[in-house]
Amino acid sequence: MTQHQTGLVPYGPTPSARQQAWHEREFYGFLHFSVNTFTDREWGYGDESPDTFNPSAFDATQIVDTALRGGMRGLILTAKHHDGFCLWPSAYSTHTVAQSRWQNGQGDVVGALASACAAAGMPFGIYLSPWDRNHAAYGRPAYITYYRNQLRELLTNYGPLFEIWFDGANGGDGFYGGTHEVRKIDATTYYDWEETFNLVRELQPHACIFSDAGPDVRWVGNEHGIAGDPCWPTIDPTGLHPGLAEPALLNRGDRTGTAWLPAECDVSIRPGWFYHAHEDDLVRTPANLMELYLASVGRGANLLVNLPVAPTGQVHARDRAALLGFAAARERLYAQPLTPSLLRASSTLPGFPAVHTADDTQTYWVAAAEDSEPSLTLIFAQPQHIGLIDIREYLPLGQRIDGWAIDIQTGTEWHEVAVGASIGNRRLVQLSAVQAHGVRLRVTGLPVPPAVRTMRIYCA
Repeated sequence: MTQHQTGLVPYGPTPSARQQAWHEREFYGFLHFSVNTFTDREWGYGDESPDTFNPSAFDATQIVDTALRGGMRGLILTAKHHDGFCLWPSAYSTHTVAQSRWQNGQGDVVGALASACAAAGMPFGIYLSPWDRNHAAYGRPAYITYYRNQLRELLTNYGPLFEIWFDGANGGDGFYGGTHEVRKIDATTYYDWEETFNLVRELQPHACIFSDAGPDVRWVGNEHGIAGDPCWPTIDPTGLHPGLAEPALLNRGDRTGTAWLPAECDVSIRPGWFYHAHEDDLVRTPANLMELYLASVGRGANLLVNLPVAPTGQVHARDRAALLGFAAARERLYAQPLTPSLLRASSTLPGFPAVHTADDTQTYWVAAAEDSEPSLTLIFAQPQHIGLIDIREYLPLGQRIDGWAIDIQTGTEWHEVAVGASIGNRRLVQLSAVQAHGVRLRVTGLPVPPAVRTMRIYCA
């Protein structure tokens, strides 16, 4: 542990600067787009002709505008999926957009989206599948050199990247240059991930690296967009490898974990990750997306929602409508913040008063060391219909709360209405329009005095 600038000692693991920036992002988008978009498949075999890829009206600005209006704070593009087809004109492959009929081989999906994101102020990230069902050398040492050469192209030619996404695909059957065979690899050694991560650190030092095992962000263990409850941001990464980690552990984390490795909840807005016309009537509703938001961001994780780009090269109208409806629902959720007439704490460390929790800045309240059950109480001049309670810890000091309870005051009586363990980056507690004179947070489990950054109440 290190001494924090305030003089307080952080408790346990703490986020790096890039992880802290990742926490602030909370909600961003995935873009799945490849030959699969045109073959109606989820996993391409690797033998598809580059000419298969031919969007009729590709519009990077429309895609980015959809994400921006939907409230996403970043976009991650599948630059190469398992089929091995590259959405940029890689100098190391002939299985790319440069060999397709799209834009007479002059197109660059990665470049167009990177430029559109930059113009809109939207952070951009890339996904590069480690498994390649097209490449002849996959499963052999030469492929790792090829993979890193392609990664270097993406890390150096498309501006700043906020996240690099490595999934856990570890081989199987494929085209492999025409051999049509099954290739298996040892996922614990073949990819030599440490050297690949070092390359990312060298060329994109501010980018977070995602995989099952981090090192910056971990998979949540499912593709349903739901974090465990609790979902601790700490875990012991020893022995974890992409594609091999236990989903249940990833879903909940480990309170005693030795590393800060928070969870990202990935989910598609449709049943599939790539566009399929037969799923046009199966797009998630804004209400369902809100449920996922509360079960991910509301449990301290981040939410990554996939938009399958349609064969036109744009986000389908139904996906766009659902995403914009979700944005409107979030606006309503936070539309009516309530200002208490009284805000008090059971105790206060000098210099860290309860009033610091009234906004969403980097100020925070700290309880006195001798306070065995610290509490924050908000009293309203008139009874209010409470719909949402928003609590955040100050993460640079570590996660300092092991248990919490929410009470509401009706008349002169207090009633417990919610309990939990983890708060972390954010805990959203939704109530069914409960009418109350006051709301109280009690910290019921604490190894050290809590540092609460935010406690805000919203009207139903």
